[in-house]
Amino acid sequence: MPISPPSRLLLGPGPSNVHPRVLAAMAEPLVGHLDPFFLSLMDEVQDGLRSLFGTTNAMTLPLSATGSAGMEACLANLLEPGDEAVIGVAGVFGGRMCEVAGRIGARVTRVETEMGTALDPDAMRDAIVRARPKVVAFVHAETSTGVLQPVEDIASAARENGALVVLDCVTSLGGLPVELDAWGIDAAYSGTQKCLSCPPGLSPVSFSDRAIARVAERSHPVQSWFMDVSLLAGYYGGERAYHHTAPISAIYGLAEGLRLVHDEGMPARVDRHTEAQQALLAGLAPLGFEPLVDAAVRLPPLTTLRLPDTVGRVGEADVRRRLLDDHGIEVGGGLGKLAGQIWRIGLMGHNARAASVERLREALDGVLAGS
Repeated sequence: MPISPPSRLLLGPGPSNVHPRVLAAMAEPLVGHLDPFFLSLMDEVQDGLRSLFGTTNAMTLPLSATGSAGMEACLANLLEPGDEAVIGVAGVFGGRMCEVAGRIGARVTRVETEMGTALDPDAMRDAIVRARPKVVAFVHAETSTGVLQPVEDIASAARENGALVVLDCVTSLGGLPVELDAWGIDAAYSGTQKCLSCPPGLSPVSFSDRAIARVAERSHPVQSWFMDVSLLAGYYGGERAYHHTAPISAIYGLAEGLRLVHDEGMPARVDRHTEAQQALLAGLAPLGFEPLVDAAVRLPPLTTLRLPDTVGRVGEADVRRRLLDDHGIEVGGGLGKLAGQIWRIGLMGHNARAASVERLREALDGVLAGS
């Protein structure tokens, strides 16, 4: 029997729906991973990622793994056992950074803030001055809370104290401006399944020259052979020497996704994500949904909403299940301390449109009216 998944409108924290042009590109015939056509396409993808990341970093590439592996690649290359690391924790994924760094053997200083609020740059600066870390890491757009973090002040404090800066751009790349060079970021990672409207499975990453120099000075080999950037450079650099078999079809899809970004232009794309969120807030406010996050630090592609009593009476998990079963719409529940208290609604990439909001509102009207 052929695989025949149900049609869903994916309005959770990811994945988002894949653009039809991306799906069509992924159906094109395979070539070898060292074929001249594919290597030329890889050049295009790397150039497109540099533009999107706002960088000239030579070592910018689509890692053949998910965003969590991108996190591990950045931290594993830049940290050695015993190194100090300061990590901002404003939600689940900042906490995951701490766990990854701890498994590498780093001594981690956590700087935490209440879920739903932004990191305090002064608290980060104080921790950096005290710890004198090799690496400072935090999440640009925290997927578990819908908060956009203050990048420039934290990155400036890190660089003033000799630290490299690692930035999680999983939920921001392709939906918000990202300026690695202007912000002073040394390593960043993202995922393809959110604002880029591609399937999961690739993690765009970028390493500055400072980061590459740090890798060359290591006392111990990078703990992961596959994610060792000095080895990846053989394939993604000028030589194009064999390192692993790249996921050809996924790269086709990413190439088309980047072309879509180029065709639309990032200013228009940012406006579209912002307008979609505004439509969401306006459309769901009459039902009693209220934003968790203050407007000044609210993340447009991923909105966290406090649940009204009408949803609580039915049970938020039951309402989400009925949205999925009866209307083919997926929304995300809360994580950690926010479980059962909020929904996470993603309007990312191809889905960041008023039509997505209208369909969700109509479905919610039906589900809550029948409760």
